[in-house]
Amino acid sequence: MAKIIGGITTSHIPAIGIAMDRGIEDTPYWKDFFAAYPPIREWLNEQQPDIAIVFYNDHGLEMFLDKKPTFAIGCASQYENADEGWGIATIPPVTGETELSWHIVNELVENDFDPTVCQDIKVDHGLTVPLSLMYPGRNYQHLKVIPVCINCERHPMPKPSRCYALGQAIGRAVESFPGDQKVVVFGTGGLSHQLDGERAGIINADFDNECMDKLVSDPEALTRYSNDDLIEIAGAQGVELNMWLAMRGCMLGNVREVHRNYVAPISNTGAGTQLLLPE
Repeated sequence: MAKIIGGITTSHIPAIGIAMDRGIEDTPYWKDFFAAYPPIREWLNEQQPDIAIVFYNDHGLEMFLDKKPTFAIGCASQYENADEGWGIATIPPVTGETELSWHIVNELVENDFDPTVCQDIKVDHGLTVPLSLMYPGRNYQHLKVIPVCINCERHPMPKPSRCYALGQAIGRAVESFPGDQKVVVFGTGGLSHQLDGERAGIINADFDNECMDKLVSDPEALTRYSNDDLIEIAGAQGVELNMWLAMRGCMLGNVREVHRNYVAPISNTGAGTQLLLPE
């Protein structure tokens, strides 16, 4: 059967892509942030996963106010990147995965989830920045990607417990898929941040580090928060924790943390990075 070999959490803020395009990763502002990624890149190079399931949120590129699915899954063979206004350079297409993605869709529907199935979708920085971080030089075409989009922008949004349950359902689907594929799961976005309004710039580092602790030891404790709680504690965009919870849900059972980094502020964001392995 297919096997989830690890989970990775990472920020996906667009400024990261711009920093890489400009070659300023070693400048004082960015150095500590980018220092988090070589150990994860080394692990990916050693393990050579076949497939990546990437939980991300669309920032108005394909899913705007006129249509906003709660959960959406890509089942295409390729995904084009498009700049949604941040000035990030367009990067090479992302290779899709069709067999496992359809298996996941069928299993989700069978288990009372109703995702939107996307066979023609462009992807934004929420997905492409993490891939660029993990594979310098944008050498990610060998990796087959399954995008799983979670609404973190427009109310009503799925609550943390529902996102965690989605991840668990996807994890069980992967375990039931015949073959020997190695799967890595990315939880992107977060942590605490708010980009506009009276509380713009809020960062709650204590809460961010607590979330990273609980993601390892007691993820269900994080599911007891409501989205309103997350907004109050971690800012309007703090709900992006839901992508991390979905990733953790995929990793059925206990995990161990083998790498962690936290830097704040980076582009008005608490930027956390973790590498989790199943026990």
